[in-house]
Amino acid sequence: MTVKNEIMLITYADSLGKNLKELDEVLETHFKDAVGGVHLLPFYPSSADRGFAPMTYQEVDPAFGGWSDVERIAKKYDTMYDFMINHISKSSEYFQDFMEKKDDSPYADLFIQYKDFWPGGEPTQEDVDKIYKRKPRAPYIDVTFGDGSTEKIWCTFDEEQIDLNVYHERTKAFMRENLTFLAEKGASIIRLDAFAYATKKPGTDCFFLEPDTWEMLDEIQTILEPIGCEILPEIHEHYTIQLKLAERGYYVYDFALPMLVLHALYSGRTDRLAHWLNIAPRKQYTTLDTHDGIGVVDVADLMTQEEIEATRDDLFTKGANVKRVYNTMEYNNLDIYQLNCTYYSALGDDDQAYLLARAIQFFAPGIPQVYYVGLLAGKNDIELLEETKVGRNINRHYYTKEEIAEEMKRPVMAKFMKLMTFRNDYKAFDDQIDITEREDGQVLEIVRTTGDNQAILTANVETHAFTITYKDEQTGDMKELVL
Repeated sequence: MTVKNEIMLITYADSLGKNLKELDEVLETHFKDAVGGVHLLPFYPSSADRGFAPMTYQEVDPAFGGWSDVERIAKKYDTMYDFMINHISKSSEYFQDFMEKKDDSPYADLFIQYKDFWPGGEPTQEDVDKIYKRKPRAPYIDVTFGDGSTEKIWCTFDEEQIDLNVYHERTKAFMRENLTFLAEKGASIIRLDAFAYATKKPGTDCFFLEPDTWEMLDEIQTILEPIGCEILPEIHEHYTIQLKLAERGYYVYDFALPMLVLHALYSGRTDRLAHWLNIAPRKQYTTLDTHDGIGVVDVADLMTQEEIEATRDDLFTKGANVKRVYNTMEYNNLDIYQLNCTYYSALGDDDQAYLLARAIQFFAPGIPQVYYVGLLAGKNDIELLEETKVGRNINRHYYTKEEIAEEMKRPVMAKFMKLMTFRNDYKAFDDQIDITEREDGQVLEIVRTTGDNQAILTANVETHAFTITYKDEQTGDMKELVL
């Protein structure tokens, strides 16, 4: 199966309408021509992190519907499902059985016991300092078993997300069973969430270990390739890791683009953005917004530290209804990793700037992904943010069907839908890309060419004015796309 080079929506099962059935209705009513694919964020029964602590992959959370609802969408769109390769829910039957029976559990080998992993049963301070971690101490939870004994079990993220031992044959069988199941349930591509944390060895940083990571990815590809299902390894880190993955033929994410576009539109400079567009992988999914936030670590060395700080500062001064405090521990977030704001509000709720940002994304190399809030040019949801005190919820509004119908009446939406439909329908975005900087670095020209088809974006990042021209397939004349 070849994934179509058309815009892919990223959405939760209950964010465009209250469940999968309503999501399908919304897509059919409003976005049939604008969207060619759907990344359904985790829709499995889960105990934490809005789906990212799955209890099983064999079921759909009943609140969202059933497999028939998922497969209905999969029959009409390229679909992406998530597989949390690094962890499984603490509340899953696997871990619960392990807690009850300890080493007698058939699932014991799925998990990483400190006593077995570390020489001597505990890491040294030097070992702990080396680990690439999200916690200020060694990554573990204390588990009390059915026999009353207590042990440390590896846990990188939330306490409900227990790490899996990807080296053990029992875990490999678990992965094989579930990946095959998801592919047969309609997945065109499976996103491997947090995959870089899965490889672990004593004395290392336990992050993106080589060659371990390549062996793991190759094993997964061997499972899915015969079924016609692709994989997308997900990682927020230095852009050179994305280049490494791309060199080996894997799809990658362009998580650098969001900050680079903001920098260009805030500063009126095209140089950093143009450089990245020239060297970025071609087999990739581009983003401006996601369910997490606007990544900061992804642009290290593509922008100077001063430019990164200036762009972050500009977000808080030029963005709409966003405050620095939303990106602190007071709102359960650390802004070293990401910035919490909708992309529309990051651009000051400005229609012209937003349309230009999306035009740049759609002309960039790769398959564009548009997050559901961005699909509706959504503003920051301060009410949900304050209600939950979770920074990421500023960009996780729940839209009802009625609200979506109202949003579609905004003038920006008619223009945005026309831009998206053009990107899907006009076949100039598969092959060649040429980037030119003009007029003292304020104007960026991106030319996309496939066969006889050609589309040209000319964008002034200082004024935010832009034009799109394309070669008429019938006459060969250049025409302007009027939004």
